Amino acid sequence: MPFLRFIETAEQERERLAQAPEGSINHHLSTLPVNIPEWPQDLLVQLPWEPPRTDQKHTVVVVPFQFRGDLRPKDIEEEPLPRKLHSGSWDCIVVSSDHPSCPVGGYRIVVCAAEIARGTKVDLTAVLDQP
Repeated sequence: MPFLRFIETAEQERERLAQAPEGSINHHLSTLPVNIPEWPQDLLVQLPWEPPRTDQKHTVVVVPFQFRGDLRPKDIEEEPLPRKLHSGSWDCIVVSSDHPSCPVGGYRIVVCAAEIARGTKVDLTAVLDQP
């Protein structure tokens, strides 16, 4: 009998995201590595906003502050196994941005957990130490 994992593997997540239509955010995310494996709440995260995710490369840094798990359909009592890796979404505050639709100064956006996981953790001490 094959071993059933409780949570999908990184490869299973990549395969699931790759099933989304080409040109979609999820399909693009399937091509990127996971850079933030830990719980991202209160971290500074630069999102992977580059083509084909956006029409041109943008630098958008957010702080994820509230997690929202995926909702299960009402007709399903138990979540199917394996559970999705990096499921749900995060309410985030934009702290730095050159994207015209994401202004800085308390602007909030919702970002899927798979995109946060593929972002880059920003080390504020390294940024502040620059001359």
